[in-house]
Amino acid sequence: MEQADDFLEESRALFELLADRPDSDFDKVTLFKDWSVNDVLRHLHFWNWMAELQLADEARLEAELEAVGAKGMRVCEQELVQGASGASLLATWWKQAKKTAQIFATADPKARLKWAGPSMSARSSITARLMETWAHGQEVYDVLGAEREDADRIRNIVVLGVNTYGWTYLVRKEDPPGPMPVVKLTAPSGEIWTFGDDDGTNLIEGSATEFCQVVTQTRNVKDTALKIAGPVAADWMSKAQCFAGGRSDPPAPGTRFRHPAG
Repeated sequence: MEQADDFLEESRALFELLADRPDSDFDKVTLFKDWSVNDVLRHLHFWNWMAELQLADEARLEAELEAVGAKGMRVCEQELVQGASGASLLATWWKQAKKTAQIFATADPKARLKWAGPSMSARSSITARLMETWAHGQEVYDVLGAEREDADRIRNIVVLGVNTYGWTYLVRKEDPPGPMPVVKLTAPSGEIWTFGDDDGTNLIEGSATEFCQVVTQTRNVKDTALKIAGPVAADWMSKAQCFAGGRSDPPAPGTRFRHPAG
């Protein structure tokens, strides 16, 4: 699956960002829920491992999901890495990321896999891992003052954002205010990606990276240069949520940003 390769390359980018950093950098606290860089890596590692279990050991997956419910997610994430942090944790996470990418690379994209909620396709599962790696990677780039250079593999996240237009309202027990607006984005390569049907009123236009930041809630839309036209577009971008789980509101304007370098 192409998405497995894209997940691997997004993981590689994060690995290369951190590979030569001192262990003290892994203790830095990000602007996401006061998680440290170590916390981010533990979280990504645990759920990458759980994704592998979807294909490799469904019974173990179910047992681990029960443990998450009983002990809590953060406890289970800590237990899996047995106290690892810094460079040791980075190596553990990177080894698992490569293993997860490998097992999904040859999976049937349409295979139905068990998960915490409803079952999902193998393609959707590895796309979710790509999205999580990219989204949680953003707080790492931010706290380290590093400027991210995206690649066109973020189209997977754009598509996820577009496909979850209805989910944004469903998770809030609201009705969508109208059909999904036109989304016209400039890819990192300069290519133009367009989605939706033009109603002549509602439009979201601008950087594909910034659209991804909004739908993954790593930026408030007011902190981007996206052009928003029409009431439906404005409403969606004020609450967009492309990930599963309960209702989650975007960060307040000005609260998620890249720190100065150094």
